[in-house]
Amino acid sequence: MKSIATFVVRHRWWVVGFWSAALLAGVFASSAVPDRLSYDFSLPGQEGWETSLELKEAYGMTGDMTDVPVYTAPEGESIAEHRDEVAAIDAALAQLPGAEIVGYGGTGDERFLTDDGRSTFSLLLRPSAEGFEDPVAEQLEQTLRQAGQESGLQVGLTGYGQLALDSAEDTEGPSVLAETLIGGFGALIVLLFVFASFLALVPLLVAAVAILSTFLVVLGLTEVTDVSFVVQFLVALIGLGVAIDYSLLVVSRWREERAHGSDNEEAVITAVRTAGHAVLASGVTVAISLIALVVVPVPLLRSMGFGGMLIPLMSTLVVLTLLPALLSLVGPRVDWPRIRKENHASAGWSAWARGVVRHRWVAAGVGTAALALAIVPVFGLQFGLTDSDALSDSGPGHEKLVTLEQGGVGSGVLSPITAAVASSNDVPAIVSAAEKVDGVRMAVPLEPSPAGLTAVLVVPDEETVDNTSVAIADDVRAELAGLPGYEGLAGAGPTVQDYQAAVFDRFPYVLALIALITFVLLVRTFRSVLLPLKAVLLNLLSLAAVFGLATWFWQEGNGSEAIFGVSATGAMEFWLPVLIFAFLFGLSMDYEVFLLARMREEYDRTGSTDRAIEEGLGRTGRLITSAALILFFSFAALAATPDTPIKVVATALGVGILLDATLVRMLLVPALVSLFGKYNWWLPAWLARPLLVEPSPLRPEPVRSTPEDEGEGERRPVRVG
Repeated sequence: MKSIATFVVRHRWWVVGFWSAALLAGVFASSAVPDRLSYDFSLPGQEGWETSLELKEAYGMTGDMTDVPVYTAPEGESIAEHRDEVAAIDAALAQLPGAEIVGYGGTGDERFLTDDGRSTFSLLLRPSAEGFEDPVAEQLEQTLRQAGQESGLQVGLTGYGQLALDSAEDTEGPSVLAETLIGGFGALIVLLFVFASFLALVPLLVAAVAILSTFLVVLGLTEVTDVSFVVQFLVALIGLGVAIDYSLLVVSRWREERAHGSDNEEAVITAVRTAGHAVLASGVTVAISLIALVVVPVPLLRSMGFGGMLIPLMSTLVVLTLLPALLSLVGPRVDWPRIRKENHASAGWSAWARGVVRHRWVAAGVGTAALALAIVPVFGLQFGLTDSDALSDSGPGHEKLVTLEQGGVGSGVLSPITAAVASSNDVPAIVSAAEKVDGVRMAVPLEPSPAGLTAVLVVPDEETVDNTSVAIADDVRAELAGLPGYEGLAGAGPTVQDYQAAVFDRFPYVLALIALITFVLLVRTFRSVLLPLKAVLLNLLSLAAVFGLATWFWQEGNGSEAIFGVSATGAMEFWLPVLIFAFLFGLSMDYEVFLLARMREEYDRTGSTDRAIEEGLGRTGRLITSAALILFFSFAALAATPDTPIKVVATALGVGILLDATLVRMLLVPALVSLFGKYNWWLPAWLARPLLVEPSPLRPEPVRSTPEDEGEGERRPVRVG
């Protein structure tokens, strides 16, 4: 790190020139990247996905995207009197590209009718939209509007797509640029508090370069692999928080060294050698936690892993090169007015550290109990899709769904299970068997495709959105699997099961890979066996607490409607837990590295664990809290998006960062370090040698101060043990 800092300082104008060029190129890349991103939700090798490909080849639709047109007769009339009009509208909808439709108009099946006989529904299957824009949405809306005018019926549409559209119209969220500016403004407020000088603008400049440079690299990455559309949001907002956090640590250490009398160049080199080393360890840890997603055989998550790892890596690179170059050039001039001094550790945080050390058993007990309380709801966590109630509680789609539900038609019409049958001769047996399954409203076949394949729509009573309600898909599969002609199941329920098999069957491997590599990296960083082990275990407990709080807030709806206007989701989208885990594991580990790296430095200097805790927390407590607030503001801005799954990600990451930076790092970590004493710092020679670091043998704690000695005066040593 010293060599890097020395090189940067000697060639600072070249470094500034390089990143200036990257900044300008990144401006153009940021506008080009969105058009190059992938909307791939495929699940290669899974039954539901492979069946949907067969259906797409045979019909042009996949069996995943289902719209539900709803027709209601005028007051005092039954919909049966208007069967011809319903059939005509269905025939018009069937002309949409790749569309297939079945309903009362074509079949006369009264199970398509509501109990009062006034309304009916049809099932419209069509190709899934690619991206945020549905290419046939306008044509579909126009067809229904014209049909309503000509037939005299009340015509509308429901379905997951329409409900999501209602939600987006109800909550018009800001753009990515606006969200980034909101997050940046919040970060500026925190930086002004931390530095109390124009130096607060330097981390923002570094973050701007890091974000735009990351977009430039992402643009290049799209040439060789697919990158998920989610990455653009993550680069802008997580990149903002990470780059500022890393800058905050280095700049604060630079100010500290200057306050201790070092000249500017020496202060820059020392800051990079010490704080920069922690930044490097943190950035690599975050990147590893994300690249581990490639173990999951899901293109969506793999592309997030490749794209997401660039965020901490580029931020680290910019902070370790551009930031020291700027500090060596203009640092002293912009550090004005110098209201806040860095000569001494924070008196408040030092006092807090002494209090935690003095009452370490109480602190450890309180922190553990609080984490346990937050973890409890996680045992009720459900994986799947956001249910219809949480998608929207108003709008045309919601109103039509209410019409059906009040008429005795369950929400299962939103998520029919599509069975692929090889031959039309086998269809009657498939239909009969499917209708015998408990919880199935009906099973109706589409017209055979030109290829001979026939799709049978199995409509459950209730929507299949989580790992409990999708059990009906297993029941249908078990009933049909042995019958001639059965090819497989597609639809929302089988898709949930596919994701569970593809993602969560591999999740233990992802977890083990991240934990192992992180442990090895931290052993090298802290020159300790116990500290990395404690860090990994505490991180896992912290993550469990975050998922528990997310379950309580979002899935069970305790406050989600009051704050965001979203009712209980009933389940967490199946791709969210892995993404939240990967990001939060790395981001929260940042604070562990910041804190313990400074404690290790102080222990090496003084040989006292208690002094290491006091000085380490006194020097980093304000920084960690401020860094957590900056990331929190970024995630709060991201939570303004109208998309419920993105809200879940943003709030989980935001709350997780605050929980980790306060309860875990400020209470549990110092309490446990105090309890472990000299064993914190032990690294045997046989383990240090292959890791290419100096060993750290056990040595006795020299003294420990008594509570009455801990004041402003000189401390009186008291032997321990």
